[in-house]
Amino acid sequence: MSDVAALKKLVEKHKALQNEIGKVIIGQKKAVDHILLSILSGGHSLLVGVPGLAKTLMVHTIAKTLGLDFKRIQFTPDLMPSDILGSEILDETNHFKFIKGPIFSNIILADEINRTPPKTQAALLEAMQEHSVTVSGHHHKLAKPFFVLATQNPIEQEGTYPLPEAQLDRFMFSINLDYPSFNEEVEVVKSTTNDIKNEVQPLLSAEEINNFQHLIRRIPIADNVIEYAVKLVSKTRPNTPNAPTIVNNYIDWGAGPRASQNLILGAKANAAVCGKFSPDIEDVQAVAYAILKHRIVKNYKAEAEGVTEKQVIKELF
Repeated sequence: MSDVAALKKLVEKHKALQNEIGKVIIGQKKAVDHILLSILSGGHSLLVGVPGLAKTLMVHTIAKTLGLDFKRIQFTPDLMPSDILGSEILDETNHFKFIKGPIFSNIILADEINRTPPKTQAALLEAMQEHSVTVSGHHHKLAKPFFVLATQNPIEQEGTYPLPEAQLDRFMFSINLDYPSFNEEVEVVKSTTNDIKNEVQPLLSAEEINNFQHLIRRIPIADNVIEYAVKLVSKTRPNTPNAPTIVNNYIDWGAGPRASQNLILGAKANAAVCGKFSPDIEDVQAVAYAILKHRIVKNYKAEAEGVTEKQVIKELF
């Protein structure tokens, strides 16, 4: 199949996925779109929202429609790295046998990831970056495709551990889930308080997702779009030539080169699902907020004056 035909197939599949997910998830269209973009780009996503916004249901539904193996890990203060990665045990023949942990799956739901200490959070770092894990000196490859979709409650601070910047940087997107509109909430209540269960069907396979990921990387992109993305990221770094006043005043640390890479991959994926053969500056801007907001560190002055990441990133455009 030619790349042009494959791109047309991707557009069709993307629309079908949106419709299928919409059978269960009412509203949250932007969040669903960003999760699908991160999966097509081979990235991971952090879902941030208050309890009751169907974060877990959303991930579970998307995993079903993609036809992928899915595991949920409930992060708690007493969770150990071996509970995620697996461990070696001595079997009846006095030989060590590796028992795989839940990380050996296509989609991992890291539920309430900030409820576990940094030592356990760090167990995901190698898996997210290298798609492999090391246990007792032995290297184990993870199945492809592999995605971590983590959830985080932004309002509950007691008994939580903020994610380190190194961990946050591994997430391609940080996706805010907002409250539904009045009409959407009415539909949610109607559909969840009866005895009818809406089931979704798998529309893709692991092989198709891998092929689409390679297709997106092959999409050509103009140098001026790459330069725009890199300049956008460089503007987030205080006390550098491109930094605007708002960044110098309110930001301690800006985004690193991984943000530039993710902007280009995200722009390519956004262009692809829209049926475009090459991304433009609008595609970069469409994914910029979700890619940059968790990579900039505000200073005390920003916190005191109530300056948000959204205000800073909007100024960069």
